[in-house]
Amino acid sequence: MATAEPQRRSLSRSARLSAVVIALVLAAACSSTEQLVYEERAVDDLYNEAKDTLEAGSYFQAASLFEEVERQHPYSPWARKAQMMAAYAYYEADMYDEAIAAIDRYVGLHPAAPDVPYALYLKGISYYEQMSDVGRDQRMTERARDAFEELINRFPTSEYSRDARLKLDLTIDHLAGREMTVGRFYLRRGHYLAAINRFRRVIDDYQTTTHVPEALHRLAEAYTALGLDNEARKMAAILGHNFPGSEWYIDSYQLVENEQIRPQREAWYKFW
Repeated sequence: MATAEPQRRSLSRSARLSAVVIALVLAAACSSTEQLVYEERAVDDLYNEAKDTLEAGSYFQAASLFEEVERQHPYSPWARKAQMMAAYAYYEADMYDEAIAAIDRYVGLHPAAPDVPYALYLKGISYYEQMSDVGRDQRMTERARDAFEELINRFPTSEYSRDARLKLDLTIDHLAGREMTVGRFYLRRGHYLAAINRFRRVIDDYQTTTHVPEALHRLAEAYTALGLDNEARKMAAILGHNFPGSEWYIDSYQLVENEQIRPQREAWYKFW
């Protein structure tokens, strides 16, 4: 009798455990069955719910509902509009990768749609929002530039191209700033040829940016450090001709002429 009691308890415990497992399996099966239930709804009801959800600020849920419009009614006139609205909802949710993917799909399916200029603008903005400071990787800046350039080239008179041009200038200035940051880094460490390559890239590829005067001066510094005085004078002459009132020209003149004309305390802007 002393050994039978533990055995009965063990059997009872096993029975209870089996019952729990069976119950969980059945619940999971029921849940799986419920998830597979497909509820078809009228396209206008579904679209309006998605729109109301978007206006309420539930952006991710709104994106899912807009995508559901397309899934349930792929041949409806509402489907194309829902695709674009889903991209916008993802953008508002700060889900930029999903927004860009939705935009690429929309443009691929409807290359001649009236909303394509806006779609390209939204794609550029999605990259633009992810731009990092000039000390970091500029892949998103490059992609924003490419998207804005595509919009401007394909739809130069679009209302969205006007703002895209402004943002394009900012992306280009940002990319030039990155080259300057790397160039200064090399110059400080005595890697003069590497620095020269960076500064020349600014002058050749980003001629309209605010970084060109400094790039010319830094080239004069690098050439002077290498003993290439004629090249340094040439950079100073170009700087003086194109930017005669620039503070960087004063620095370059002092450098190549070996003449101090500005008090040292005024050189705070050199960003070293």
